[in-house]
Amino acid sequence: MSTESPLPRGLLDADALPLYAQVAARLMDDITAGGARGGDRLPSERDLASRYAVSRVTMRSALGDLAARGVIESSPARGWFLTGAGAGSGAGAGTEGASAGPVGPHAAAPAAPAAPGAPAGRSVQGFADYALRHGLSVRTRVLDSAVRPAAVQEAEELRIAPGAALFEMRRLRYLDDLVVVVEHNRLPLALCPRLAETDFGRASLYATLRTANPGQFPRVADYSVEARQPTTEERELLEIADVTPVLVATQLAYNQEARPLELTVAIYRGDRYRFRASITD
Repeated sequence: MSTESPLPRGLLDADALPLYAQVAARLMDDITAGGARGGDRLPSERDLASRYAVSRVTMRSALGDLAARGVIESSPARGWFLTGAGAGSGAGAGTEGASAGPVGPHAAAPAAPAAPGAPAGRSVQGFADYALRHGLSVRTRVLDSAVRPAAVQEAEELRIAPGAALFEMRRLRYLDDLVVVVEHNRLPLALCPRLAETDFGRASLYATLRTANPGQFPRVADYSVEARQPTTEERELLEIADVTPVLVATQLAYNQEARPLELTVAIYRGDRYRFRASITD
C-alpha cells in the first residue's frame, strides 16, 4: 500500500493523472511562479520529495517527465538544472537592451521527446515554456477572466455549439519584468474544466491543459500577424510612450486530436517581438 499523499484537489485531480505527472505539473508551475532562470539548480531529489510529500522514486519520475519536455536537464554528480543556461539574450537575437523580446513564443516548434501520455511530434510553445527554455523570468497579471456562452463566430472557429461554455481570459505578460504582450485567450471549457478555478497569475495555461483528463496538448496552430497603431488602452498597458506600433498575432491552436483548443489574440509591443518561421512545400 502506497504511503504517498496525492496533491491537493484544488491544484490537480488525483484521479486524472499518475502521481509523478501531478508532481511534475506542480513543480513546473512552482518553477514558473518563482521566476527561475536557465542554469538555476533545483533542490536535491531528497528535498523535492520531502517538499511534495512523495517518494524519491516518484520524484525521480517527475523530474524525468520535465526533462523529456526539455524544461530541466541532469548534470552527473551535480543534480538537476533548468535548461537555457547562458541563453538570457537568446530571445532577443539581433536586438539590444529593452527591445529584446520573444521570437514567436506561441509558434509551432520542434518538440522535445514527448512526456508520458503526450503524442510525439511538433508542439505549440507557450509563453511560460518559452521563458523557461531561454532562461527568462516570467510574470503575469490577469486583467479579467470569466466563463460565458460562446458567440456564434467563436463557436464556429472552436467547433463547439453556440452558447457552449467558453473560458475567457485577458492577461498582461512580462519577461524579466519588461512588459511584452497583452493576451486574450478563449478556450472550450469542456476540454479542461479546471481552467475556471485556476489562478493564472501563478499557473501556466499550457501546464494546466496538460493536466486535463484526457490531457490537452497543443500540437499545431493557424497563426497570423499584422501591425497597427495601439489603442489608448494598449498604450497604457504596454507602457508605450512614443510611436511604437503593436503586432497583433491571432492564433487558433489544435490539440493532439486535431480539435480546436485555444483561440488567442496577442498584442505585442512591436519593439519586443519578432516572428520567425520556416516555410516548406
